[in-house]
Amino acid sequence: MTLRVLCVFLLSGWLSIYAAALPIPENGPALRIQGSNTIGADLGPALVEGLLQEQGLLKIHRETPDTANEQRIVGQTAQGQRVIIEVAAHGSSTGFAALKNASADLAASSREIKDSELLALQTLGDLKSPAAEQVIAIDGLAIILNPSNPLQQLNTEQLARIFAGEVKTWEELGGRGGAIHLYARDDQSGTYDTFKELVLSRRGKSLSSAAKRFESSEQLSDAVSNDPQGIGFIGLPYVRQAKAVAIADGASQAMLPLNSLIATEDYPLSRRLFFYLPPDIQNPWAQALATFAQSPQGQAIVATSGFVSQTVQAMSVAPNALMPEGYQSLSRHAQRLTVNFRFAEGSASLDNKARQDLARVLDYIKRNGKTERAVTLVGFGDLKDDPARADLLSKLRAMAVRRELVRNGVVMREVRGFGALMPVATNSADEGRIKNRRVEVWVY
Repeated sequence: MTLRVLCVFLLSGWLSIYAAALPIPENGPALRIQGSNTIGADLGPALVEGLLQEQGLLKIHRETPDTANEQRIVGQTAQGQRVIIEVAAHGSSTGFAALKNASADLAASSREIKDSELLALQTLGDLKSPAAEQVIAIDGLAIILNPSNPLQQLNTEQLARIFAGEVKTWEELGGRGGAIHLYARDDQSGTYDTFKELVLSRRGKSLSSAAKRFESSEQLSDAVSNDPQGIGFIGLPYVRQAKAVAIADGASQAMLPLNSLIATEDYPLSRRLFFYLPPDIQNPWAQALATFAQSPQGQAIVATSGFVSQTVQAMSVAPNALMPEGYQSLSRHAQRLTVNFRFAEGSASLDNKARQDLARVLDYIKRNGKTERAVTLVGFGDLKDDPARADLLSKLRAMAVRRELVRNGVVMREVRGFGALMPVATNSADEGRIKNRRVEVWVY
């Protein structure tokens, strides 16, 4: 059997895919996925099931081998031939190691690939190219407590000191309960890598050796739920019976891990979930799964799996006194789309996710009849020594998005720049500055 995939870029900006049957190997799995437990526990298998259904396979089910955190998703052709896709979920770093030793076709990662991994895998092609690096969902790291804990919010500085073991009792935080018990994911976990990057490393701290470590997200969450003195960090779908608290970063407002704040990546501990496909060693099943994950059907599965889909929606924003007057006026008369475009230091070039989101935003604008002076772009930047430069860069980034929309037939209403106002993260570290360099899309 041969693969035939026809991709047509519609005027709406979305990719329509029509796929003939994928090739089925005579022996062994059609696809081997390794990496993130956050993805591999349920989201990855659910996306695989969706792809198998799209391919017309029958009797689709999951099989669990003896090894923990591994699954096989199995379907059957009309002729009775079994199609097997293997998913091993032992942590993001294991996915990149598996690509290197050729024991996986696709790496699932709950963090961006590291420079050292890029270098180690350069013989497989550029894993930072748009085709290789696929953002499949947005997640938020929830900071979870036992439901009986009265604490409602924390900031990232407090989190760093708590998980480094420097803050030892709940009373030091204005709470009650005595000694703090720490729960964390294991060293192979992308969830741990993300927490380390966003919270610990940027403050020069390391995780306390007293923390109890878990490979399983579910087990960690349940342990915190059963410990009145416990605190842990976990991917959004795994809050389960625990209590999530609001988080502030730098001068940002404290935010709960709400879907709307995670979709825009404003929530301080939001993160992207990735598929990485080696461009020089192409498995058609891997390519088909990545394409399916980006489709509306795939993003619907993302949402039902408890993560935040990249499907663009409009949301109302309540004005408040902390907003500049021009932004308050905008929030009274328009709605904000659930997407932000972000940029690297000193750059007005869209990143890989922004390129995907551009197609989704164009599709939303055209489907909802917003092409004629109904769209306003709002740019923000990180704090700089020269406020005028921050203002200029914020507007230049908005203009970069404007060019792409105008090129696709959208007549803009307005483009505005608010400089370094309304930060969503601290400007003291690269990760925070990148979050603050953003362009919002508003529709009337």
